Amino acid sequence: MALIRNSKLRPRILVVGGGYLGLVTAQNLLKNLGRGEATVTVIDPNPYMTYQPFLPEVAAGSIEPRHAVVPLRRNLPGAEVITGKVTSINHADKFVVVEPENDEPFELDYDHIVMAAGSVARTLPIPGLKENAIGLKRIEEAVALRDHLLSRLADAALMEDDDERRKALTFVFVGGGFAGIELLAELEDVVRSAIAQYETLTEADVRFVLVEALGRVMPEVGEAQARWVVEHLRERGIDVYLETFLQDCTDKRVKLSNGEEFDADTIVWSAGVKANPVLIDSDLPIDERGRVTVRADLRVEGEDGVVEGAWAAGDNAAVPDLSGGGVGGYCVPNAQHAVRQAPVLAANVLAALRGETEFKQYFHKTIGSVAGLGLYKGVSQMGDFEARGLLAWLMHRAYHGYAIPSIDRKVKVFGNWILNFVLGRDTTELVDLDVPRKSFVEAAESKPVPKKEEPVKA
Repeated sequence: MALIRNSKLRPRILVVGGGYLGLVTAQNLLKNLGRGEATVTVIDPNPYMTYQPFLPEVAAGSIEPRHAVVPLRRNLPGAEVITGKVTSINHADKFVVVEPENDEPFELDYDHIVMAAGSVARTLPIPGLKENAIGLKRIEEAVALRDHLLSRLADAALMEDDDERRKALTFVFVGGGFAGIELLAELEDVVRSAIAQYETLTEADVRFVLVEALGRVMPEVGEAQARWVVEHLRERGIDVYLETFLQDCTDKRVKLSNGEEFDADTIVWSAGVKANPVLIDSDLPIDERGRVTVRADLRVEGEDGVVEGAWAAGDNAAVPDLSGGGVGGYCVPNAQHAVRQAPVLAANVLAALRGETEFKQYFHKTIGSVAGLGLYKGVSQMGDFEARGLLAWLMHRAYHGYAIPSIDRKVKVFGNWILNFVLGRDTTELVDLDVPRKSFVEAAESKPVPKKEEPVKA
């Protein structure tokens, strides 16, 4: 394993993770660092930041996939961007092990580390889940899910077996948080639109099922709004099961805790997140949920006090919520906190780099929540102000259109929305994305054209 020492005379600030928090933190560092003061290095498995609140709209076809991602190198001029995965962290000796996609692992030294690795899907040991379900944390999953649902309609339109047809047109979503509800509602909307293009299918053929373990959905909004969402979904023909668990989905045979069993070709899992597991292979202090423990000033803190040179925020950190509104006393893992933690994090890292001892504390009182439920439908809550339907949908789009980083992405996203409004929703699926060489290989394996025999000359 190669060891890359800090060959520069200036210190290295290592940002682990190029998501919203990592990108904006690095941008703030680069903006405020003096010339030659430090090197900013960002490591992420992807060369782009995914704006996750837009994944449901990408899956529904309202936003082009590339317009929901922000390229790191283009938006971090002056930074060292490494496309690879951090597999372990040794803060005592201040180095990490980096594993590029198609190269040998190597060690990289640093002076300050910023943990912005985000979260991954929180799964459970349910039989068949790993083999048959799909999550929604990455842009690739959103694209695959959209094409899968639309291809199921095309396949079902030609099926004569009723059981197979019913299985193909049954879509199960597990998890009633913001991400799960938005995804379910967006995809139900697009599938209903696509059904109209098939003479052999009707809306009655399609079944959408929501499975939620708690007695309510969307804990970020009030009880009244949560009840309205459930009523709204049921009015759209969606089966909503509360206080119900997925017990088994082996061979795509869904078994629920309420005793119901049925076949479903599509099982989507969005039942929560957990901190990036890279923290388990580190010597940084973590809590019982696998999150790195930090102070309100975003310095990492363990039982022995502050861990010098280590910083964290976002989904992979247990950030105290000084406003008193966080669940269990900590900030909830959402983009609203990440976008506000980033400037505080960057300012404090710079202060430490310059030998200062006074640090800013992160304080933010959540302004509210907005969610899209398909075209022209939404729900929002801003303090005591509650909105439903078209107004909430407009608020959702306005907020997230503003929040996505970079001007070019904002322009492209709003352009997508305007074109869709004028031209209508595009329900075309792309096939064979997972095997792009399929057509070429088939052509190469096809039988050659038989040669014609030359006529025998007399």
